[in-house]
Amino acid sequence: MRGRISSFRTHLAASRRGFAKKAASDNLQERLVALCRHRGFIFPGSELYGGLANSFDYGPLGALMKKNVMDRWWFEFVQKRPNCVGLDSSVLLNSAVWTASGHVDNFTDPMTVCCSCNSRVRVDQLLEGTLETQEEIDAVATLSLTEMDQLLVDHDVACPSCKKTQSFQPAKKFNLLFRTNMGATEETCEWIYLRPETAQGAYINFANVQSTMRKKLPFGIGQMGKSFRNEISPGHFLFRTREFEQLELQFFTHPDESDNWYNYWVDQCYEFLTKYGIKSKNLRKHEHSPEELAHYARATTDIQFKYPFGWSELWGIANRTNYDLKKHMDASGKSLKYQDLVAKEEFLPHVIEPALGTGRVMLSMLLDAYDEEEVNGRKRTVLHLHPDIAPYRFAVLPLVKKEPLLDVAQKLFENLCGSASVDYDVAGSIGRRYRRQDEIGTPMCLTVDFDTLEDNCVTVRDRDSMEQKRVPIEQILLGTSVKHSSFTSF
Repeated sequence: MRGRISSFRTHLAASRRGFAKKAASDNLQERLVALCRHRGFIFPGSELYGGLANSFDYGPLGALMKKNVMDRWWFEFVQKRPNCVGLDSSVLLNSAVWTASGHVDNFTDPMTVCCSCNSRVRVDQLLEGTLETQEEIDAVATLSLTEMDQLLVDHDVACPSCKKTQSFQPAKKFNLLFRTNMGATEETCEWIYLRPETAQGAYINFANVQSTMRKKLPFGIGQMGKSFRNEISPGHFLFRTREFEQLELQFFTHPDESDNWYNYWVDQCYEFLTKYGIKSKNLRKHEHSPEELAHYARATTDIQFKYPFGWSELWGIANRTNYDLKKHMDASGKSLKYQDLVAKEEFLPHVIEPALGTGRVMLSMLLDAYDEEEVNGRKRTVLHLHPDIAPYRFAVLPLVKKEPLLDVAQKLFENLCGSASVDYDVAGSIGRRYRRQDEIGTPMCLTVDFDTLEDNCVTVRDRDSMEQKRVPIEQILLGTSVKHSSFTSF
């Protein structure tokens, strides 16, 4: 224990030297949050009544972007794969599910309470905030509660709320399950839980899906849906919230093939992120050491993103072996074994789980896309979002608010919106409208001007280069009807 604690001390001073750099990074997130609020991506939850801490409502543009992210994930991980199918399991499950899976007893985070202001804080996050190197941050997960308590004392770690030091109670485990009751009266109600993950719904439906869809191993069950965790210290905007949307695939395979499929899905997840716009320089893979591994995992890789507050998990891919299926088979008394009629063997499949949070990947995409530059002496803010992710693929802009330009623009909008998400904007000068579309990430602006009445062409402006060219309307409509992602650049 002394050796591990002394190594933390070595890096504490260095971490404080990085404060100025961190402040600059935090400013990026502040600017992004302001833009999201101003342009209708994200609103504070329950704002009319003073808000609810760390809850957010997706505004019109946020809802569009979120749908695009989920649609792309569904296409890449379910729709285009003949060996993967979808599922939409219930948020409310029999509480026996969570007892069998181990969540009731073990779904915990280390928590401490400040004796001065009674704030509840996650101890591991408190310690991680004092460290600079990723090696030291990763090591926090391996510490015991006693070791964490000792580090808080040794380093005079201050309470984030009241800034007092040496004021923390001994750390303890805090269960993250949201518990509620179901029933008409207090006498007849029973305790149930809001699901903390979608995965268990797939495991308890494994036999149903396999038999009804006649699937042979390997095959996957993909699911999108809301999950809930009573986080001790939510924060960093969309990064950690108590209510969130998950994109999860449970891929069932023969135990002898699980390692190969694990590596395959790590690569597929990384390729998804770079394909849809996140720069590789802002991504890295972190393979968990044996000390970091969850009790159910044989191997885990986190694809991490370089957030303003440091490198942290974006996408987790785990080889869960047969842990979950075995737990549910033992608890329910019903077989979940797979029968291979060709090989004449019966076994519990292993599961590879790529698990992604919609809010977290949206935050990563927005941070990666955010840019400020000076054009003709004025600041231009732009979101370089991938065309398949941006809220709108096109914006139709009549040059002036007059007929017959409005009629032509309206017809163009109607023809385009059947195959792409399109904004129709007539308010303000054309320059202001261009800037507004830059800020919300629209890849292409289609300007209907008086020449359009003569040549049936529009001026197409590219978001990233700001270059403009005349393109026949027929060519644009043909491109979007065949494959609407074909007009992503000149």
